[in-house]
Amino acid sequence: MRLYSLSILYKGDPTVHLLKAAYDVSSFSFFQRSSVQEFMTFTSQLIVERSGPGSRASVKEQEYLCHVCVRSDSLAGVVIADNEYPPRVCFTLLDKVLDEFSTQVERIDWPSGSPATISYSGLDSYLSKYQNPREADAMSKVQAELDETKIILHNTMESLLLRGEKLDDLVSKSEVLGTQSKAFYKTARKQNSCCEIM
Repeated sequence: MRLYSLSILYKGDPTVHLLKAAYDVSSFSFFQRSSVQEFMTFTSQLIVERSGPGSRASVKEQEYLCHVCVRSDSLAGVVIADNEYPPRVCFTLLDKVLDEFSTQVERIDWPSGSPATISYSGLDSYLSKYQNPREADAMSKVQAELDETKIILHNTMESLLLRGEKLDDLVSKSEVLGTQSKAFYKTARKQNSCCEIM
């Protein structure tokens, strides 16, 4: 799971322009990085241009997903991630970043702003923090813990079933149990066999 780009844009009437952006292009070769970064900026601007105010969308581009959020005040955010990254976490990140940006940067600066003139520095830290969605997002962390618990529980149930199979052998070989107790065990086992745990 990886985030490649986090951008804040302004959806102006004639054009969309980039206000701030952070990129993680370290997984690309050194000679491709500037081209990849330019393509991410172009894609982000194009997606915001084609999205209406007050909309959220996820757009697939090759093996990447571009998640866009355009607010009704024309402030927009785009996250470019791989296919495995959870979309819910991307939209949570966008909401957080856009809210923070709108409180730190005056609205009057949005239409005329550029990456050089806007003084907002939170994108790089958010892009770094959200590389691991389980650490950055509480819901993802809880879900991961539930999944781990489910695996542990499943393994425990399997080991109990294996032990149950061995118990059959022990009951049949037992000299301590009487014939009636063995018959009771076999009857109970047959009746419970319809309700096996998967």
